[in-house]
Amino acid sequence: MKKIIVLIFVFVPIFMFSQKEIKLYPQGASEGIFSPQAEVANGVEWITFVSEARMYMYPSLSQNKKGTSVLICPGGGYGGLAAEKEGAEIARWLNSIGVTAFVLYYRMPFGNHGVPLKDTKTAMQIIRKNAGEWKLNKNRIGIIGFSAGGHLAATLGTHYDKENKPYFMALIYPVISFRPAFFPSGTCENLLGKNPAEELIHYYSNELHITRHTPPTFLVHALNDDVVEPFHSQAFADILNLKKVNHKFILYNQGGHGFGMRPQNVDADNWHNEFKEWLKNGKFI
Repeated sequence: MKKIIVLIFVFVPIFMFSQKEIKLYPQGASEGIFSPQAEVANGVEWITFVSEARMYMYPSLSQNKKGTSVLICPGGGYGGLAAEKEGAEIARWLNSIGVTAFVLYYRMPFGNHGVPLKDTKTAMQIIRKNAGEWKLNKNRIGIIGFSAGGHLAATLGTHYDKENKPYFMALIYPVISFRPAFFPSGTCENLLGKNPAEELIHYYSNELHITRHTPPTFLVHALNDDVVEPFHSQAFADILNLKKVNHKFILYNQGGHGFGMRPQNVDADNWHNEFKEWLKNGKFI
């Protein structure tokens, strides 16, 4: 009998609180973007050719009393999504600290640079609209992004509309700028195409759009990141400081790029604990 009771407690949360798929455009998106092939999923680890925008809701069993929730933007260079390492695993950790999470499967640009940002704004608006039903606070929706997903989160945080402004941002080894001095690579080309116009480069170089109204920001980078140089985060942090925006920037010695929350026995392994403390100290949760 005791074994049966234990099994019930182990398995009930899985069935009752498994993630819920929410389509951003149930009737179809207005853009006629063309995906060169159907969506491909390598399990849930890596997903390419995302052409249907959606998010997955991970309700917390012990939702914080403030009703704070977080939208997660996995990275992937605007060519795919690291949906497990920078999505589902982050959501489950947020659940463990009392935060309901939403993993965003934003569409790849396929020649339309505005699509990922539109999906992110739409996701924020859907969460806000349904916050009452989901027992969340509509004014306490944060965003976290990794690598290119960090660029997307920072783009929302510097180009928001009233109805989709994040409560706070967490940018983990983010791409910040597409200006030549930041050595833009495939991420820039995937979003803007080859030889993008100067005005597009300016628009998506997020350090240029920080104001005193930019949301509070938590930044993480590693010195030995050889994919996205740490001066992306440093430049963003410097201007946040100049504009007197509440922020914390942690530059770790070791971590590389794309580490998510998977331990490597390096100092960057501790970033999520620092993030939790930042959330608590700032009374975000």
